[in-house]
Amino acid sequence: MGALLLGIQRYYCCDCQHSFSSSRRPIRLSKILFKEYLLGKQTLKQLSLKYGRSIPWIKKHLDLFEPQARQINPSIITIVADATFYGRKSDRLGTLVFKDVLNNKIVGCKHIDTETANDYKQLVEELTEQGFAIQGVTIDGKRGVAKAFGDIPVQMCHFHQIAIIKRYLTSRPKLEASIELLKLCRKIPTSTQSRFTDALFQWHGKHKTFLEEKTINPTTGKLVSTHAKLVAAYRSLSTNLPYLFTYKNYKEFRMPNTTNALDGGVFSHLQKLIKLHQGLAKKRKVKLIDEFLDNYNKK
Repeated sequence: MGALLLGIQRYYCCDCQHSFSSSRRPIRLSKILFKEYLLGKQTLKQLSLKYGRSIPWIKKHLDLFEPQARQINPSIITIVADATFYGRKSDRLGTLVFKDVLNNKIVGCKHIDTETANDYKQLVEELTEQGFAIQGVTIDGKRGVAKAFGDIPVQMCHFHQIAIIKRYLTSRPKLEASIELLKLCRKIPTSTQSRFTDALFQWHGKHKTFLEEKTINPTTGKLVSTHAKLVAAYRSLSTNLPYLFTYKNYKEFRMPNTTNALDGGVFSHLQKLIKLHQGLAKKRKVKLIDEFLDNYNKK
């Protein structure tokens, strides 16, 4: 005679009047609990009350769960690549994610402590070995990351570029040169490479003397740039210019001009989930993230 308890088949012997369950019970039970923990967004306390078990017992069975390896289906892909971080500096954990925007699938991820160009390079090599062909990538513009993709066309996120300029100049600059540069920067999404390049060149020519002004630092006695932040903003645009209009030069690759497919489409939901389960040990946090990303592909 059989009955279901927590989704696990239990058996009762009429002769000896003993009940028992399948030897696979712990594994199957851990899967049920983890799904409720992740998809049902149940906290440890809620699961403890629901099943009448202690929180340590719930934790033990959650730790038994092992996410399945992500299915690999090699294809031609156009990706958005970015990283997100959770927690304080003392227990900081980040996840670098590559998402194919053509099929809306997560194709690769790597857990990291700090974001480096080498992390991106390793993930590119891993996908290449698996048989994927990356035809284009959109990144947030972190220094050195573009080179990690070699000959692959790289697009910089317009949102991040504008945000960088705002950090240097503020949202409401006072100087004429700063006002003009911010206004020019905001036109990037609707401009073309040739028009923007010409406009930036003209802006620099107009304010060249102003940009070269120097001031004596009262502490060191050395000459420093009077308008250092404005100069830095201009250099940022000049450095990133080769990556601002790639999506228009390779329209057939359908490259997005922002990383919003990850920032808003994946990371915002992941951050909310991690926040719901505050205080997670790093091992459980990694497991939760892996299962979340795997379930994202099953949508």
